[in-house]
Amino acid sequence: MIKKAALFLFISLILVNMLGCWFIVGGAAGAAGAYAASKDTIQGDTDKPYDSLWRAAQTVSRIRGTIKSEDPTKGYIELQTNSGQVWIALVRLTHATTRIKVSARNMHLPNLGLAQDIYVKIMEEAK
Repeated sequence: MIKKAALFLFISLILVNMLGCWFIVGGAAGAAGAYAASKDTIQGDTDKPYDSLWRAAQTVSRIRGTIKSEDPTKGYIELQTNSGQVWIALVRLTHATTRIKVSARNMHLPNLGLAQDIYVKIMEEAK
């Protein structure tokens, strides 16, 4: 039984490593629950109000670079920074929960550091 559990854990870790995804359990800058990261995306669910998150995303976007396009009804911002291109998406999951997803690329390559930095700044800015 222990050998099967160890084998399952080992295979799971190998698959996660091959897919390039990882999952962090715990709070992330005020996020309720956890956040996941792929090669270029940070995503998290929070109980902060949607309008507050939208204003924070706009503020952080204007500070970090130039907003190329935005749509408040769809919760989408496309941003050009010195470090690359960023996409921010806000999705209302329930009345009290909003998912924020930040993706970043530099010259078509993943830029996880930039995505994580902008995600944290938005979460800190939102009230």
